[in-house]
Amino acid sequence: MVATTTEQLTALASTTVIVHPLVLLSVTDHHARSVSRNSHKRVVGVLLGQDNGKTINVANSFGIPFEEDEKDSKTWFLDHNYIEGMYEMFKKVNARERMIGWYHTGPKLRASDQEINDLFKRFIAKPVMVIVDVRPNTVGIPTDAYFAVEEIKDDGTETRKTFLHVPSTIEAEEAEEIGVEHLLRDIKDSTTTTLATRVSEQLASLRGLQSRLSDIQKYLAEMAAGAMPVNHQIVYHLQDALNLLPNLSDLDLTQSFTTSTNDQMLVVYLSSLLRAVIALHALVDNKASIGRAEFEEGVDGEKKEEANAEKKGEKEGEKKETKGDEEQ
Repeated sequence: MVATTTEQLTALASTTVIVHPLVLLSVTDHHARSVSRNSHKRVVGVLLGQDNGKTINVANSFGIPFEEDEKDSKTWFLDHNYIEGMYEMFKKVNARERMIGWYHTGPKLRASDQEINDLFKRFIAKPVMVIVDVRPNTVGIPTDAYFAVEEIKDDGTETRKTFLHVPSTIEAEEAEEIGVEHLLRDIKDSTTTTLATRVSEQLASLRGLQSRLSDIQKYLAEMAAGAMPVNHQIVYHLQDALNLLPNLSDLDLTQSFTTSTNDQMLVVYLSSLLRAVIALHALVDNKASIGRAEFEEGVDGEKKEEANAEKKGEKEGEKKETKGDEEQ
């Protein structure tokens, strides 16, 4: 990409990258088949879709042969002849899907990403790089999109190459939604309730927030220690986020939080009390039904014994009568 001014960077940052579920499944399958579970290697592939200006639609992908030295990230191999051959075949299947960028399974940026991105500039002028986090414990959206830019400083200093982060979302078309619903129907546990699902989703959201806060805390600590340079844009965003936090020293706000919390805890307490009463009632009802069944079984047993005794007495009386007739 050509050198970029501050205004052009602002316009480029407003671009949204839309990733389809088919791409996520394809990248995950590529990583699972190519890399062992105990390895930290990454896989690289090509992204196909449409560049609509403000939005980039990532609809398809395919993996490519890639090797990298784990000790020296500057040593890597990528088969660009394979890219040309595969792309020509994909164009015959769907001409609307153009090459728009590349992906790798990071899960973070690497030192060799700039060189790999320069190689992809042979095929496309403005390639988008999408990092797909395939780790099973990933919380939140597993994609991060970047554009490689050369910043022209307003103060006249020399330009530098860097990656510009742009927002990314996960969207699906109607056919993909049907397929995803079928997959979730097979995976979903039928024993869980809607409330349990909502609680698990909220817990996952809180874990994602905790991971983001830990990343911010780590960055600020490294910046204070001098290990990371000061990025004023990041500091401005953090200041905006902190300004949105409520003032907990305000008595009215604290009282409102306390009242709302007490109301919610009251509902939880009443729910627990009702569950305990219903469980106790079910236990008593079960005991009563078992007692009635045992009593009925005992009465039926006595009646059977009496009937058997009567039958035996009748048989003995008949035997005595037949003996008396024979003697006469």
